[in-house]
Amino acid sequence: MVVPVIDFSKLDGAERAETMSQIANGCEEWGFFQVLTGVTFMEIATNADHAIEHSSIVALDFEFSIKLNSIKPDGWHRDLQLVNHGIPLELLERVKKVCSECYRVREAGFRSSEPVRTLDALVEAEQRGEAVAPVDDMDWEDIFYIHDGNQWPSDPPAFKETMREYRAELRKLAERVMAAMDENLGLEKGTIQRAFSGDGRHEPFFGTKVSHYPPCPRPDLITGLRAHTDAGGVILLFQDDQVGGLEVLKDGEWTDVQPLAGAIVVNTGDQIEVLSNGRYRSAWHRVLPMRDGNRRSIASFYNPANEATISPAVSGGGGAYPKYVFGDYMDVYAKQKFQPKEPRFEAVKAPKSSPAA
Repeated sequence: MVVPVIDFSKLDGAERAETMSQIANGCEEWGFFQVLTGVTFMEIATNADHAIEHSSIVALDFEFSIKLNSIKPDGWHRDLQLVNHGIPLELLERVKKVCSECYRVREAGFRSSEPVRTLDALVEAEQRGEAVAPVDDMDWEDIFYIHDGNQWPSDPPAFKETMREYRAELRKLAERVMAAMDENLGLEKGTIQRAFSGDGRHEPFFGTKVSHYPPCPRPDLITGLRAHTDAGGVILLFQDDQVGGLEVLKDGEWTDVQPLAGAIVVNTGDQIEVLSNGRYRSAWHRVLPMRDGNRRSIASFYNPANEATISPAVSGGGGAYPKYVFGDYMDVYAKQKFQPKEPRFEAVKAPKSSPAA
């Protein structure tokens, strides 16, 4: 199985209906899909040759700009330009650079962090002949968060300007995704955004989590990031195009979210599941630690305002989802992130605070 790859440029062309159908399938059947910017076929072949060998080229159903004078001996075109989500590849390269430089500043802190100390202690105990069990309450991950209201790193100097530019592009892409969801769900245009903002009375939260998963000497004893669903709305992930590890649960099996150069991975959070009345499911996903390679992951979250009231916007569903204030849901999620999501919905059926939106 291969996570769907969708050409968002076709939303504005003759193949709009087919593209909308692909988006619906990604949301309904996976909770994950990928969109690409202008990347070459060689970059895709380098990073996803296994997938292409298994006919996933069908998923890469794009309008190509083909350089006819650059044909590989085996018959594949060397440079197939993909026209997709609209975020400049040059900007994505700058984002990779400043985030990698940020980790170099933070690396010493990670090396003295609790996950490293815990893993070292387990290995030492094992060497003494003691029985050890894998760690199940922490992750092999270095993280920091940025949003409009907090302090951003100043080293490297280009970080702030680059990430402001990147986040502005990501916000626009998230809004395009939500507009497509509205249409596919039969909702009035802007329904999801209005729900997230309490009918315009509050500002939706847009945050970015910058993560690195350094090489792990014993991936059998700790996780990169434990399995979970995301609490919020629409999540846009710019993942490493060289080091894998991200997996999504599909039909009871863990499936790689294949690294593709220039790709943005889109996944739906718990609030989209509620608003869609279960038609779109938030997907369980996890990150496996790797012995080799420092995996970079930049996830941006377009979430409801804490004051916004969330409830199903699509009819039917048998009343499986409650009406609640998003901030109350986040209080529960903070304690139960790595547990089944259904009890979280149950816990907010009787809100702790009066709806303010």
